[in-house]
Amino acid sequence: MAQPLHPGHPLQDNSSTAGRAPTVLLLAGAGVGGLIVLGALALWFHYGSQVFFEMIRTGFAACF
Repeated sequence: MAQPLHPGHPLQDNSSTAGRAPTVLLLAGAGVGGLIVLGALALWFHYGSQVFFEMIRTGFAACF
């Protein structure tokens, strides 16, 4: 008789890094987001609001 390809119950990962990947991805995403916000603030303070918004508008126009 043929055996099923997958077990009837899911395998459990009891290693020390089992639930760590989502946390690491969340922290990495938060870090990248923080860098983007810091970069935007740096541009704002360096160029002023009018030039900053003009650069954002030009960037969107170039993408679309």
